[in-house]
Amino acid sequence: MILRLFCAIALILVTAPQARAQSQEEIEQTMKRATRFMVEEVSTNGGYVWSYLPDMSRRWGEIEAKPSMIWVQPPGTATMGHLFLDAYHATGDEYYYQAAEKAAAALIRGQHRSGGWNYFIDFAGPASTRHWYETIGKNAWRMEEFQHYADNATFDDAGTSEAMQFLLRLYVEKLDPKYRPALDKAIKFVLESQYPVGGWPQRWPYDPEYPEYARYITFNDDVAAENIKFLTMVYQTLGDTRVVDPIIRAMNAFVVTQLGPPQPGWGLQYTLDLKPAGARTYEPNALHTGTTAANVRQLMDFYRMTGETKFLARIPEALDWLESVRLPEGQGSGDRHFPTFIEIGTNRPIYVHRRGSNVVNGEYYWDYNPEAPLGHYSAYRAIDVAALRREYEALKALPPEEAVRSSPLHATERTPLPRYFVVDLETGSDLNARDAAEPATLVRTLNDDGWWPTPLYATSNPYRGDGPAEAVPGDYRSTHVGDASDTSPYTAETPVTGISTSAYIANMSRLIAALIAEQ
Repeated sequence: MILRLFCAIALILVTAPQARAQSQEEIEQTMKRATRFMVEEVSTNGGYVWSYLPDMSRRWGEIEAKPSMIWVQPPGTATMGHLFLDAYHATGDEYYYQAAEKAAAALIRGQHRSGGWNYFIDFAGPASTRHWYETIGKNAWRMEEFQHYADNATFDDAGTSEAMQFLLRLYVEKLDPKYRPALDKAIKFVLESQYPVGGWPQRWPYDPEYPEYARYITFNDDVAAENIKFLTMVYQTLGDTRVVDPIIRAMNAFVVTQLGPPQPGWGLQYTLDLKPAGARTYEPNALHTGTTAANVRQLMDFYRMTGETKFLARIPEALDWLESVRLPEGQGSGDRHFPTFIEIGTNRPIYVHRRGSNVVNGEYYWDYNPEAPLGHYSAYRAIDVAALRREYEALKALPPEEAVRSSPLHATERTPLPRYFVVDLETGSDLNARDAAEPATLVRTLNDDGWWPTPLYATSNPYRGDGPAEAVPGDYRSTHVGDASDTSPYTAETPVTGISTSAYIANMSRLIAALIAEQ
């Protein structure tokens, strides 16, 4: 669900044969035309949402947005900033650096006074933001995070994390001092919001208008992992020793929150006294198999960063527990054979359902029946336990001094960041995301206006007032959207053609890789 760093070589090798089908000049011309359109025709104050109708009459982030809004949550404004810097590195063209600066200016303008960011920025001001929450947000049945206005910032869905990483990357590019205040403010936000035990809340500072779970210690959507990554980037590029203790405490939080036998897994979030807790009404208080697998991977990474065997010590317990809850052959969904939620105390799978037709008359609930699960939150997870075991055994046999050889925490000098960030784009909740075509096709299909016509599979009902108190007839148990009053995004049976930010990013990334292959 998040933009990650990958080795560019893998993508270069994949695209190299196709890259030679187009000249470097054709590729660069296509990139420039597409970027000019996004920067000069599409952006709002330098920022972007996820998709637009060609006439700009409607636009969406994860949910429908106002014309005055831009999206921070990936693949949004910071993702675009990363892409522009990638294009700058591939071409040397200052236009891309200037585009990155415009994206940064938009993010800085919308940075919360605490130092973090919300899911989006509304340049029309607080009254416009509240109006959006009280209309579109309030009626998005399954989008509970948008039903409550809060005067704070969020770590959810990597928006704050990616914005911070982009500002850090832009600052170290030319050491332009104008970016240092916003960057320092962001670093301070991460440090001050961290709990003594090492974890972070989902939102900070706490606003009582938002549900209580906002203050819980959160693993969901990689909150802790993304903050550790950012602080590590700060240390390796700036040499800021303030972040070392917070990094270590954050890694230790993964150790202390693992439950003891007979259920040595993890939940999505925890109360401040370290008890698993629920969050949104379709996220019950339970153990979470996907989070357990993700935390096992994190613990192995922590061993590579520190060489401390305590991070490996209880991994076998977690893997044994995951194997114990694997569903029998024939159950699950496709290659997903692990129930998402496991009841604490019984080890029984639990399944979340909903009834009603909208946010007014509907509700979520859970039971032990796997029939008619939610369509927007998978009841099952795909986990390769055998691969995790192999990786664990290899690390266990690796001496600590070997494990930390590439660790930024053990480096004797500052370490540069990768030159290319948007190598493999994780598009999270963007239902319009698709793989990029070959470079020759991308050159050919950019239209005369300068954008790639893209099927907009994601759509939503326009706001038309609060939903009825009585359920509208129909089966909405497993759909992405309820009745006509529900403003939640869903997949259209017949998509319209429009402008997709994630398509632009994916296509540009493919063209950048083609240029690199030629160099």
